[in-house]
Formats: sequence, C-alpha cells, structure tokens
Amino acid sequence: MRAECPECAAEIILPANTLESEIIACPDCGAELEVVSLNPPTLALAPEVEEDWGE
Repeated sequence: MRAECPECAAEIILPANTLESEIIACPDCGAELEVVSLNPPTLALAPEVEEDWGE
C-alpha cells in the first residue's frame, strides 16, 4: 500500500500489516502520522499528546 505524507507530500509505502489508527513516521520529514484509512490508504498528522496534569 502507498500513501502520501500530508506534511511533505512524500510517498510512503505502508507494510501489509498496517492497522487503522497506527502511528508511523515519515522517512523524509520525520512527521508523526496517523493511519486514518486503509481503503484508500490515507494519512493525517498525528494529534499532539497533551499533558494531563491530573485534571
């Protein structure tokens, strides 16, 4: 499967065992990407992890 990085437009080859919601890194720009769909393969920037601070 092939998908495009939404940050730098690089083509990324996804392994056959890739799952939806999986986080991968773009080999070109290093952006953390979330697999949002497998059919068609679609990537989006992964959400930033925020501090909980016990709230």
